[in-house]
Amino acid sequence: MAKRPLILVISQVYPPDPTSVGQHLADAAEGLVARGYDVRVITSARGFDDPTKKYPLHEMRGGAEVVRMPLASFGKKTIAHRLAGMVVFLAQALFRGLFTPRVAGILVSTSPPLASFVAVIISVLRGAPITYWAMDLNPDQMIQLGKIKETALSARVFDWFNRRILRRAAAVVALDRFMADRLNRKTNIDGKLTVMPPWPHGESDRPLPHDENPFRREHHLAGKFVVMYSGNHALTNPIETILDAAVRMQDREDLVFMFIGGGVRKKSVEETIAKHKPTNIVSLPYQPLETIRYSLSAADVHLVTLGQEVVGCVHPCKVYGALALGRPILYAGPRPSHVTDLLNEDDPAQRVGWSIEHGDIDAAIRAIDEIRAQPQAELAAMGERAAALVRERFDTKQMIDRFCDVIEGTLKKPQ
Repeated sequence: MAKRPLILVISQVYPPDPTSVGQHLADAAEGLVARGYDVRVITSARGFDDPTKKYPLHEMRGGAEVVRMPLASFGKKTIAHRLAGMVVFLAQALFRGLFTPRVAGILVSTSPPLASFVAVIISVLRGAPITYWAMDLNPDQMIQLGKIKETALSARVFDWFNRRILRRAAAVVALDRFMADRLNRKTNIDGKLTVMPPWPHGESDRPLPHDENPFRREHHLAGKFVVMYSGNHALTNPIETILDAAVRMQDREDLVFMFIGGGVRKKSVEETIAKHKPTNIVSLPYQPLETIRYSLSAADVHLVTLGQEVVGCVHPCKVYGALALGRPILYAGPRPSHVTDLLNEDDPAQRVGWSIEHGDIDAAIRAIDEIRAQPQAELAAMGERAAALVRERFDTKQMIDRFCDVIEGTLKKPQ
């Protein structure tokens, strides 16, 4: 009996780690398994955000074989910690990938950023086509954030790596039109480029009424209007304007701001709480994947942010989970962007949220008060429009199928 072709997935993050990239890769891996492929995932045995969390070195998950590398994450406390974890992971992934049998194709994303170059080496030596899923772009975002200069040696070397993967990949998937433009400026990939956003996760596909939500009961949110930021508090996702607005809105006794997740900007939340002792700001860690629907459903409006200069460098993935739950969006960030493409602010009949600019605390307060003043029926209607938008344009199963089609299209047809 002929053995099934194998798809190799390389990613430093993978469930049960809660990082969004890993969750999407797991969806794709399980979709490929359902199509009759063997899938081997090479990932880290430690949590990306919390390296004290340890996962089994080997397990079958959703039909995919998950092989985890030891000591391949040291957390995100400093850049040095992240670099050390990346280097250790990539060295192990290269070795394991080269000796993986029956590799028919490779799926690689941008976690860690240089995983793509490991994929290139394996591809050259094994003759396997690559599907490159660009979840974020470096050194672009580090340059835009002012962490390195465009002329720095590290930036030029990184971009050289980027051009190698873009030229070697049989297919490239960008998350939005802004990211596609940035990739095409590095090298022309029009003939193999697919633009599609990440799909909403299955855990958040059905909203839960507030009075039935155990998360709201646990955190004493009865009668409260909740503005929630849930996910990675990254450098590219400024939240300081909303934090400042929250401090100034402590007199609104029915208003609560919840910040759930981790990341470098979570420090701003903790510092604000320590300095001002606000009664209306709650900080929580990442919630378990199996219960995330409860926490996301607990919000009345979801906060989505994007740094002023990073449009096209990163993609605001958390917007889809909020929309799928039938919750309106409060967006803080530049225009135009993928989020403003979705909000439809200029069409009241299709509108699903509000937007403000970073630094405008007064505008943030006005927007939040305006949202709270909306009749419940209008908020519900806006939420239904948001959920309908996801059903019509971002159906999870259809998008996973489309993504798997892209991967299958790179594979050599049997003779």
